[in-house]
Amino acid sequence: MAGALELSILPGFSRLIDMKAARYAFFLTLSCALFQAAPGQDSDKQEEPVIRAQVEVVNILATVRDRSGRYVASLQKEDFQILEDGVPQEIQYFSYEAGEDAQALTVVLLIDTSGSVKDKLEFEQKAASEFFQRTLRQNKDLAAIVQFDSEINLVQDFTFDLPRLEKSLNSIRSGGATILYDAIYIATDELLSKQYGRRVLVVLSDGKDTMSVTTREEAIRKAQEEDVLIFGVGIRSASQESDFGALRQFARSTGGGFYRSKVDLAKIRAAFAHINGEIKNQYSLAYVSRNRRRDGRFRTLEVKLKKRGLRINHRKGYYAPRPPAQAESGSGDSFR
Repeated sequence: MAGALELSILPGFSRLIDMKAARYAFFLTLSCALFQAAPGQDSDKQEEPVIRAQVEVVNILATVRDRSGRYVASLQKEDFQILEDGVPQEIQYFSYEAGEDAQALTVVLLIDTSGSVKDKLEFEQKAASEFFQRTLRQNKDLAAIVQFDSEINLVQDFTFDLPRLEKSLNSIRSGGATILYDAIYIATDELLSKQYGRRVLVVLSDGKDTMSVTTREEAIRKAQEEDVLIFGVGIRSASQESDFGALRQFARSTGGGFYRSKVDLAKIRAAFAHINGEIKNQYSLAYVSRNRRRDGRFRTLEVKLKKRGLRINHRKGYYAPRPPAQAESGSGDSFR
């Protein structure tokens, strides 16, 4: 079809299969293309260098609401206390991420196109397009679109071009099984890990994984290691099973949020409006851990507020850097 977008299978998917093949009794064959940008993408953006800090800085994004559910934007650094494994930490960086001066935002929209959610795809496409329009700042924020069913396909690589994003959304078609955990792992590893600033993964799915080779715990750990916030929009079909508990766990473990949606455009729009509110009302806190051990272990995080009557949402922990010998093997504590 003239003007149709060519999908690119993310290469990490095939590598993931190779790594896990010995653990599973089935053999999965897929045609894997070399990673290339979808036609029309911003190829010059890919060449932008990734900034890597030499000091191990722990970053926390948090939102604060009052008893009425309104966002609180007036807090100062002195109003927060960070505990890592119960030990107080010194906050060395603080900002309120709102308006044009907020850190760059990178969003990957991960859309479940399996047969179980095909009757809702039109609503998802329309609501997602509106979300991009309200959330992305021109020439500063980027978004990419990935669809998954029995394969993981890059529909649109990172761009701030809203018409291009809308065209890509409208090109998506449904069908196949569901590899939710594989999709989250690969979108984080292949796309978001290479970006800087605030990294967000928005997942539209019924949460029911049917054939991933990645476990839920492995996908959560990857998101935690890359400082990715996951927001889940639960899309339920009356004739299919769902697992919203999985989406809640991804959100809770990373400091994102979960929103239940029905087969209703207004409900899906409301879910995206909540996500937009969270993204545009974030406090950014950072510190250098007093624990300098590079042991790859999971460390719990607790952010306390000194003012009463407020609720805070943030990620619940992170993985410490690994020793060089472990960094390649992937060893370390299991998910908690």
